[in-house]
Amino acid sequence: MNRQSIVLLGSAVVFVAMLYLMSTSTSKRPASNYEVGEVEPLVLFCAASNRAVVESIRAKYEKEFHRPIQIQYGASQTLLSSIEVSGTGDLFLPADDSFVDLGREKGLLSEVFPLATMRGVVAVRRGNPKGIQSFFDLSRAEVRVVQASPDASAIGKRTRETLTELSLWDGLETATLAFRTTVTDVANDLVVDSADAGIVYDAVLRTYPDLEPIELPELKGIVSQVSLAVISGSKQPQAAIHFARYIAARDRGLKHYAEHGFLIASGDVWSDVPELTVFAGSMLRPAIDETIVAFEQREGVRVTRVYNGCGILVAQMKAGQHPDAYFACDREFMNQVPDLFPKPIDVSINELVILVQKGNPLGIEVLRDLTKPGLRVGVGHEKQCAMGWLTQNTLREGGVQLEVMENVTVQSPTGDMLVNQLRAGSLDAAVAYLSNAAGAADYLDAIPIQGLSCSVAVQPYAVAEGSTNAQLAERLFQKICSAESQEIFQAEGFRWQNPKP
Repeated sequence: MNRQSIVLLGSAVVFVAMLYLMSTSTSKRPASNYEVGEVEPLVLFCAASNRAVVESIRAKYEKEFHRPIQIQYGASQTLLSSIEVSGTGDLFLPADDSFVDLGREKGLLSEVFPLATMRGVVAVRRGNPKGIQSFFDLSRAEVRVVQASPDASAIGKRTRETLTELSLWDGLETATLAFRTTVTDVANDLVVDSADAGIVYDAVLRTYPDLEPIELPELKGIVSQVSLAVISGSKQPQAAIHFARYIAARDRGLKHYAEHGFLIASGDVWSDVPELTVFAGSMLRPAIDETIVAFEQREGVRVTRVYNGCGILVAQMKAGQHPDAYFACDREFMNQVPDLFPKPIDVSINELVILVQKGNPLGIEVLRDLTKPGLRVGVGHEKQCAMGWLTQNTLREGGVQLEVMENVTVQSPTGDMLVNQLRAGSLDAAVAYLSNAAGAADYLDAIPIQGLSCSVAVQPYAVAEGSTNAQLAERLFQKICSAESQEIFQAEGFRWQNPKP
């Protein structure tokens, strides 16, 4: 075989080998956003009461997305302390929301995902061999009672709070044989006959067929809301939120919670990359657009923003377009769609002003000055935007509506269009929002409208009734209520209303 043949043969062998390696690599490549061995595992700190349900969810998620999940189980307070001391981890799932609230107060936690509800019951061995029928049976000498620690576990904390209010805690504490670290430790004591009764969460007993619950009226106040929170110091927040959304989805993780006996929250419909649609008045765009972009990047979602005059947006909604959330320029235009948005929350305030050329060369000081002969005035369109509706009310209250409207040459659906025409010199004055002038201070002056109550607009935000992305829309609202967002609103000329997400 000559040298050329050897070279050709060798090239062919290399080519075949490369094809084999490429086909092998492709066949083993997981069909997901993540590559096995190429990503860091997510670390979840999880209350022992949720262990059975979380393990079933973990198995499904790892199979579907090929991202490993490491879980540390324990008592809620102990886990929160571990997060605080170590500064590590991605997600925290305590047995009660009070630990989420505490973690947020300390700056340890950020996004929150509601999951389910658990209730306190007395657990006994099947058949109730000690015949426990009332709360006071727990204090009988022959009944061995164990509890979870009120200083470490959610169930213990809730039990102590509830019974203290009823002046029953001291007696039960005295009758308690031992305090265990977690609620599952209590259940295990009953299984091995180391105790006769223990206070546990009802959902925990789903995985203990040898135990049964006794519901007592004294324990009705022991109710725990279960939520999952992202740890603020997570090095991979988008991946953590992806898993959190999976757990909190009504057709994914929450199905497992229901199967394990939890009373589940509503939850969003699962999507690998959710799409949220938000309608917002045009004047809100400079105040919220930057925040929405940051929200998209952190959550790994897409937000379709439709900015327009609120009158136009309302007409679109009444014609059948239903966004997931609506941020109106004024309450009036939220009130026109109460069936779609039953629970609006006021976020900010904006004021009407008279915008004029820099230096106010025409000496316009009050609304009546807009009636000067030959003055070219711009206002919002009454039917198309909140600004126009508010302007007409203000002109009526000021007793100058007919005279001013004789000088109106432009009626616009947005304040930005009025600002552009002022800067171009085609208008002498315009009635618009203070926020419209925020970016044009070098070219325009804003004259306050004094003494007229209707010149103030209040901006409410609401999530649509029946939205399949309601929780996502609520988290966007929380982002809009953040300190960073508040600074943007104030820089754009809005006044903050201290909304409560």
